[in-house]
Amino acid sequence: MDLLDFLTEDELMQFFHYKKTEMSCMEDPQTFLTQLRDHDLVPEDVYKKVIKMKNKERKQKGVYEILDWVENNREQCMKLFWSCVFQDHILRQYPVLRLLQKSLLDGSFRIHENLLNADKKNRKKEAEKEENKQKAHKTATKRKRSSEETDDEETGPSSVFSQKKPAIKPEILPLLKSETLPVTCGDKKGILYPDKLAKGAKCKCILSQDCWFTTNDFERFSGRGNSKNWKLTIRYQNTPLLKLLKEGHLQCPRSHKGCCQKKVSFSSGPEEPNSPSIQQNSERADSSKLGISALPVSCGSVSGFLYKSRFTGSRSKSIRTEERWFTPEEFVMQESTLTDGHWKKDILYQGKTINYLVKKKILDIHPQSCSCHLCCPKNIWEQDNDDVCYICNTGVNLVCCDGCPRVFHHHCHLPILQDDTFGDEWICTFCVLKANHRLWIHMSRKGALDSPVSMNNMRCEYLLLRLYKAATKQMFAHDPTEKVPRYSSVISNPMWLDKVKIKLQKNEYRTVGQFVNDIDFIFNNNKTFKKDNWGAKLKKKFEEDFNTIFKIE
Repeated sequence: MDLLDFLTEDELMQFFHYKKTEMSCMEDPQTFLTQLRDHDLVPEDVYKKVIKMKNKERKQKGVYEILDWVENNREQCMKLFWSCVFQDHILRQYPVLRLLQKSLLDGSFRIHENLLNADKKNRKKEAEKEENKQKAHKTATKRKRSSEETDDEETGPSSVFSQKKPAIKPEILPLLKSETLPVTCGDKKGILYPDKLAKGAKCKCILSQDCWFTTNDFERFSGRGNSKNWKLTIRYQNTPLLKLLKEGHLQCPRSHKGCCQKKVSFSSGPEEPNSPSIQQNSERADSSKLGISALPVSCGSVSGFLYKSRFTGSRSKSIRTEERWFTPEEFVMQESTLTDGHWKKDILYQGKTINYLVKKKILDIHPQSCSCHLCCPKNIWEQDNDDVCYICNTGVNLVCCDGCPRVFHHHCHLPILQDDTFGDEWICTFCVLKANHRLWIHMSRKGALDSPVSMNNMRCEYLLLRLYKAATKQMFAHDPTEKVPRYSSVISNPMWLDKVKIKLQKNEYRTVGQFVNDIDFIFNNNKTFKKDNWGAKLKKKFEEDFNTIFKIE
């Protein structure tokens, strides 16, 4: 029996009413609308009108109008509607519909009904109470009116009104952890995941147009970034998130070890550690470190690296976080707990302020009249990307990713980039994997190792890129038999990353396990030849990455 049979027409209609906004936000809705047209749920003329729209915002508005028409004219076809949009080929293309299916079939959608009913009941009680007060006021006024008062005199305001208590706020029931909430910010619509928000404001918890955003990023995406207060600008059913946070229906801690304090070394070292600690103490800035290119800095729970080669003052995009480049002014704004933040005193390096580093001439602020290429760039958007290749840390002839700050040489990226690879936009393997990771299912380790490489090529390329990033200057990145003395006499089966890369490109691996075995050869050879702990640490990191991207249970 179809699980939809267990739901009434009223429940299906109410769920449809709640989810119209979420469905209208989907990217490229043509297949979705065609499915509705083919099942006679949408008139042909309305379908053609929306399909012809080129502007993304107008098309989203058109999709909403179509859904509004369905609600008003096809309410008897709600079961048919959900049956047709829950088809496998539709769910594969639109992740938001898969989430709606889960919410509908596991019963968690009823939280919206409870919220609405609670709101209606409280508003009704409030209206009744207000009506009783009005009646009490009229009665009190009649009693106080003296016989000498004429009919032309106006009655003064009653003490009942001057001492009127504030209206009772509608009670909002606690939100389920598994629930998703439709939210808006300006004219942008998205889906908020409360369980992700509970990990911290720096976690990506809002899905909009098939992209994940942090709360701050969603605010900027909507054009409301100047407000600098996502708790007020992002709303659920016209209620600011600030209210839900204050009343305990949503949680958003200042920091979270698993997410918000994650820091990454980008181009100043051979490794990409998960969370290098930034010392917060009263020691003087070490003068021996004046030559380093990037200073680890923090502002509250937000952390990044300040690149001295880019720094010129408040408006120079010189601070790199995991997600993007910021000016010092923008970087301070990321810490939502600061109300009157000033970048010179709030950004810290080893416990010392930027103001201190400027006075000690560790950093140099250019005058406002400066016309150098950093203060007056020809194209300000060029500063949104890194200056050197993410893999080999060198410059010249770089390709910029449109999804993150990383840049690559053609031959450093995997897959290797060709001139015909690029369209209007290009995103790197790191961004592609990040976008697809949430759609992949959990696996056992044996299942992952036995799975064919042809279906997991992107994962293998990602793992290999991570190793190249960490091992560029180590002997097993390239053929060690050519440059390392005595290597061939000690190691009988040499293996290195370039060789693995070639085998992967030539489709010589049948299973993921064969690919992993060659990587293990590299680690084992390094341990035999060098007898140090560096290879063991990198192997542990490789295992962690492997378990993460294959979702090993």
